[in-house]
Amino acid sequence: MHHPDAPDDRPEDPEDAAPAGAGVGAALVLAGTPIGNVRDASPRLVELLATADVVAAEDTRRLRRLCAAVGVAPRGRVMSCHEHNEEARVADLTAEIAAGRTVLLVTDAGMPSVSDPGYRLVRACAEAGLRVTAVPGPSAVLTALALSALPSDRFTFEGFCPRRPGERTRTFAALAGERRTMVFFESPHRTAATLAAMAEAFGADRPAALCRELTKTYEEVVREPLGALAERVRGQEVRGEVCLVVGGAPEAPVPAVADLVARVQELAAAGTRLKDATAEVAAATGVSRRELYEAVLAARR
Repeated sequence: MHHPDAPDDRPEDPEDAAPAGAGVGAALVLAGTPIGNVRDASPRLVELLATADVVAAEDTRRLRRLCAAVGVAPRGRVMSCHEHNEEARVADLTAEIAAGRTVLLVTDAGMPSVSDPGYRLVRACAEAGLRVTAVPGPSAVLTALALSALPSDRFTFEGFCPRRPGERTRTFAALAGERRTMVFFESPHRTAATLAAMAEAFGADRPAALCRELTKTYEEVVREPLGALAERVRGQEVRGEVCLVVGGAPEAPVPAVADLVARVQELAAAGTRLKDATAEVAAATGVSRRELYEAVLAARR
């Protein structure tokens, strides 16, 4: 498989050389918009803002400001498509695509359907056999992950943290053993409480990064353990858009086989068959069942 970052010496596809946005035709186009710096708007996004038959925007006022900033005026019909009306918009927008038109979907910042409207519409198009494509663009998730200096080979995006303290505590408790790096969105006025809850659930020493105002003038990335981050913002309201990146749980050390012999012997003394006791302890600790069984027999001798 050709890696997207590898040098490409294959013959150029005529479609690759086509002007940005040309010939999209009947399709839903998910377009990434700037997450802070308007100069991150791609040429394809600008082209499609001007040429799409329909532009569905999470906030039409913010769309107008974006268009003014990049110097383009939408030619097509502009309509809202946000969290509260997306379900109602699905029939209208899929009908437009079925009629041969290009529908461009944009959110306030970043990629549609990633903690933003778009999922319901994409699902409806897929079920109807309508084409869905994308104009890649800025992503707060990937930007925060890349800047965090935490392992990025495997990660999980957890979206916005729960608002209620009890639900937040349960959620973090369930994630305490997650080995992958975790990325969260959070509201500025809840960031202090969330970091305190994370330090409690994941441990104060767990590495993390507080990413604020990404790509904007006052961008800030603070890389510290959760306990230090929680202390840094305690009693404060963090300003700006916030992403929290938390390192995965460290791998638990596998105990030495010799240290587990006594546990097997206790189970056996309580009436569990020796082989069953060995299997139970081996499964719970990750050691070799055969090595543990041999160690127990050796201890008996």
